[in-house]
Amino acid sequence: MDLPVMPPVKPMLAKSVKKIPPGMQYEAKWDGFRAIVHRDGPELVIGSRTGKPLTRYFPELVEALAARLPERCVVDGEIVIEHDGHLDFDRLSERIHPADSRVRMLAETTPARFVAFDLLALGDESLLDVELSERRAALERVLDGVDAPVHLAPATRDAEVAARWFEQYEGAGLDGVIAKPLDLPYRPDARLMYKIKHERTADVVVAGYRFHKSGPVVGSLLLGLYDDGGVLQHVGVCAAFTAARRAELIEELEPLRMDPPDGHPWAAWTEESAHAGARLPGAPSRWSGKKDLSWVALRPERVCEVGYDHMEGDRFRHTAQFKRWRPDRTPESCGYGQLDEPVSYDLSEILS
Repeated sequence: MDLPVMPPVKPMLAKSVKKIPPGMQYEAKWDGFRAIVHRDGPELVIGSRTGKPLTRYFPELVEALAARLPERCVVDGEIVIEHDGHLDFDRLSERIHPADSRVRMLAETTPARFVAFDLLALGDESLLDVELSERRAALERVLDGVDAPVHLAPATRDAEVAARWFEQYEGAGLDGVIAKPLDLPYRPDARLMYKIKHERTADVVVAGYRFHKSGPVVGSLLLGLYDDGGVLQHVGVCAAFTAARRAELIEELEPLRMDPPDGHPWAAWTEESAHAGARLPGAPSRWSGKKDLSWVALRPERVCEVGYDHMEGDRFRHTAQFKRWRPDRTPESCGYGQLDEPVSYDLSEILS
């Protein structure tokens, strides 16, 4: 491979802002695997956000991209999987598997798509120093008429249209809106774009914690919500405490500590069979590897308010943000019914 921009390349990133800024190019914020594709004739590499290759996990995209991209190019985009008109991150995550046979089976049963939104090189020319407006125009030219499973990401310069996308697209599982300055060159690994994500709050039960890697202080709080059957379901964690606050939380939560955890709703987490029928903290994951997933059980008696962006199935898609304790709420009142339900929107309306 001999391209003007060679792999690995870390993608340009975005920083969070509260409102959609004016005078920019706006795109949907896709909830998938960020990927930069390098193609030089028959050679094609799909690189991840960290620079490590994703090529072997998406054999169907290797074939599709080779048939639809220019002979020599570098394209930035997102790998997604659609299910029932909605982005499905769980099915996408299943593709990161060591067994080639399983990867190829999933490539047939749940094929991925590639959504292109930037062009870093074309032919013998690097476009890293070219303004976004020119890169976008070039991308539209080379992908004119492209068909599935490769897609050109919708883009607009109309802030009102972007605001509508922000409200509508969440129903298809998208994550918000990205705003890009029109004169922006491409700068790998730099946060020069802007992301606007949905912000919501929920009252949740604190049912345990994990220690921080730095020592015997709280790393994250384990959060739960009661389902319609009255079962406390593990929905995620909140973290990002200061060092001083982590130490304070150990003392603050000590009266609730259950050792042994007999009678705790998630006491069976150490049994492998228990993870098949319920989502418990400490479940094995292809992402966690050999990471210590043990946790300290607490009597599920305290309620806190957390901020979150959106749900993935029955849990928080990302780490929640601790807001405050809610001594006025009972744990039993913390159910799924309080969560916002985005209006349904068919992903095909966006990808078409």
